[in-house]
Amino acid sequence: QAQLVASGGGLVQAGGSLRLSCAASGRTYVMAWFRQAPGKEREFVAGISWSASATRYADSVKGRFTISGDNAKKTAYLQMNSLKPEDTAVYHCAADSSLVLVSPSPQAYAYWGQGTQVTVSS
Repeated sequence: QAQLVASGGGLVQAGGSLRLSCAASGRTYVMAWFRQAPGKEREFVAGISWSASATRYADSVKGRFTISGDNAKKTAYLQMNSLKPEDTAVYHCAADSSLVLVSPSPQAYAYWGQGTQVTVSS
């Protein structure tokens, strides 16, 4: 069983940058970030597969966000650039030890970290 600890987030002006980190204890093959804004469903942001050496992004963040990771440290990073007010949400990291490829469905992930707030002011 894995435990996830997320860090980063905060308040930034539009156009600014933030970096989120998610450290896992235990075996994980895929790690991902989701976000949830008030009154909206949780949505996929980006994910990384250690086993497939592959990444996947939501269309809304392509070209602005970059997910990377250190497999030895079992840590995934989400570098968020050119932030927009619509990126404001609680960001959650997720992981799974059965997936091979990144899934955009929250139901595919068994492990979740605590959320971290990202607020982008206009």
